[in-house]
Amino acid sequence: MKILVTGSEGYIGSVLTKKLEELGHEVIGYDIGYYSDCLISKTNEKFKKIKKDIRDIEAEDLNQVDAIIHLAGLSNDPLGEFKPYLTEDINFLATVKIAKLAKHLGVKRFIYASSQSMYGVALGDAELEEDNSEKNPLTAYAKTKWLAEIELKKICSSDFTVVCFRPSTVFGASPRLRCDIVFNNFVACAYTTGIIEIKSDGTPWRPIIHVQDVCDAFIAGIDAPKSIVSGKSYNIGVKNGNYTVKDIAEAATKSVKGSRVIYTGEHGKDSRTYKVSFDKIFNELGEWYKPKWNLSDGGIQLVEFFRSNNFSENDFRGFKTNRLIKLKSLIENNKIDNNLRSKNH
Repeated sequence: MKILVTGSEGYIGSVLTKKLEELGHEVIGYDIGYYSDCLISKTNEKFKKIKKDIRDIEAEDLNQVDAIIHLAGLSNDPLGEFKPYLTEDINFLATVKIAKLAKHLGVKRFIYASSQSMYGVALGDAELEEDNSEKNPLTAYAKTKWLAEIELKKICSSDFTVVCFRPSTVFGASPRLRCDIVFNNFVACAYTTGIIEIKSDGTPWRPIIHVQDVCDAFIAGIDAPKSIVSGKSYNIGVKNGNYTVKDIAEAATKSVKGSRVIYTGEHGKDSRTYKVSFDKIFNELGEWYKPKWNLSDGGIQLVEFFRSNNFSENDFRGFKTNRLIKLKSLIENNKIDNNLRSKNH
């Protein structure tokens, strides 16, 4: 199958493209290249690449493509709040544009990387479900992800299958690692400094998922019959995959011998706490989605990854692994303008 992956040079995209190639698919990477040089380990990316802004996608970019896995976008709340109007342009308007163009050109499947952030702040202790739980998106990022899902489902049809996946917070090794996400941050902090500082009381709940398992979920969206997945949204996670911040930090310290956790408590009790249900993905896609990773294995993998790549505190705190720092650097160095457009084209 010929599969176009937008955001192919991101944290998840760098893992997903390799998995797709190993499965025998023809991969086309589509990426503006903001993070192309944010490499912690070497890659062997031989697939065709289109270096282009997703806002500028054209028909010729989708020539004879069978499926699209759409990862590209401003990828979390801090990036979303950095330029809120651009978050709408990139995460919402460009997403809908790509999907409509894909449908017009006969692309069969559109797999959308959405977000659990659309649930907002949970008021109770119940696990949040895809269809019945209230959506309360609080940030520009969360709002654009929810609005995009609504619009994508409007254009879903018998000959254009749309599937929306809402990953838990992702962790695990990738050539283009991110350390601005919770477990990676904790393990990297423990590995480079010996101490994990937590500014809340550690009680908030977070669902988290390994990057390899996220990629397997997207691939399940390609492989599963359209009669099952068409027009559906799925939370991506593992069974018993909700953890407190304290649980996540303790798992990180177990991965790095001699490290410890300090609770500064300066932010008090963090109101951003939620648990997510993963019953739907296991009930409907269990034949295709079989997650293999847990926190312990992920921590071991990260430490081995750090050792083999001489990972330093500068790597941990610098532009290579922190997306907002990288974007600001590109603007300051006149590589992109304030609208996040490349000045080389």
